[in-house]
Amino acid sequence: MAAVPEVPSSTSPDLNSALETRRLPPEERVALLMDGLHSILEEAVESPSHWQVLLDASANLWRYSGGNVALLMMQMAQRGTEEPTLVAGYKEWERHGRTVLRGEHALWVIAPRTARVQQLLLPDGTRQRVPVGDKPPLGAIDEGKKTLITGWRGQAVFDVSQTEGAPLLVPRPGGLSSATAPQLWESLAAVARAHGFSVHVTDAQYGLTSGFTDFAQRKVQVGGWLNAEEGSAVLAHELGHVLLHGPDDKVGKLYGSSVNHRGLAEVEAESVAYTVLKAHGIDRGPQSASYLSGWADAVIEAEQSVAGDASSRKPPASRVDIAKSVLGRVTAASKEILEVTDPPGSGGKVPAVEAVPRVEGQDSYAGMNQPGPSRGLEIAGP
Repeated sequence: MAAVPEVPSSTSPDLNSALETRRLPPEERVALLMDGLHSILEEAVESPSHWQVLLDASANLWRYSGGNVALLMMQMAQRGTEEPTLVAGYKEWERHGRTVLRGEHALWVIAPRTARVQQLLLPDGTRQRVPVGDKPPLGAIDEGKKTLITGWRGQAVFDVSQTEGAPLLVPRPGGLSSATAPQLWESLAAVARAHGFSVHVTDAQYGLTSGFTDFAQRKVQVGGWLNAEEGSAVLAHELGHVLLHGPDDKVGKLYGSSVNHRGLAEVEAESVAYTVLKAHGIDRGPQSASYLSGWADAVIEAEQSVAGDASSRKPPASRVDIAKSVLGRVTAASKEILEVTDPPGSGGKVPAVEAVPRVEGQDSYAGMNQPGPSRGLEIAGP
């Protein structure tokens, strides 16, 4: 059984009771969720162990956004229950043969509010978007339909432990073995190639590092003296740089996590590697945690040192701004990698009907004491 993660005590009773209030206005519910996320990110900035707890949850729920992972973990922990494993809405569980237990309270996540629009090219060369179904202006050319995010809302979901019904197979990662090590390496290398980078294993060492990403030459270098697990960890780390820290990384430059602040860039890359390997059952916690202390204040200090009296510069980011940015970037990059490496498990969402769960370790079943047939499900959560 996983240990219940620590959460900010100041939010424990108030957030849960407020979220359970009926007829809560949507804007107020989203505001409460954002306040809860702010609190847990404050804890992550203060303590490397809290940051690692977020990464552990992100490895288990890697198909979810970083913010929603934090919210799900926090709400489950505040109730004194296990960490979430499979999450879906009430109707989704019902549609697939499971019902929410009487007396269970929903978990809340933040989901986008969307609208379908039709994009049109007007005769004067400008573009216009109109709601689907509206009559287009005369002479306009239809360029297709798009879905736009128009706002945010709270969405009620339930963990599988809050439901009963058809048993579900929950595969658990079994770590790296001689059989799976080449497969993990090759899938990581495939991610690099998909982004136009070649991977080279060499005994040549760049400085004191075991790996190096050369954006000019579009290549990733990994030390040939590393064993299978270490090599995969270094390659996953370098993929974090490939996905997040290129020359066109505008978001990273905004929040101080680009090459201009190598310390935070290293935190992001190492956090990506930690999350990816953890999803595959490989725990490199002690090494990764040592990366995570002091990075937010260092970035703020660097920003303040160059801001001076220039009123045109944006104010230095707060610690929570930086933590939110890093968590979102890390979980997005990890998801992109894990969609290719395909670890055992479901990433927090129930597998699709046509998918056959791949088991490489100990299985567990929700809803029964003995193993039984699995039932594939498909959900459309946040």
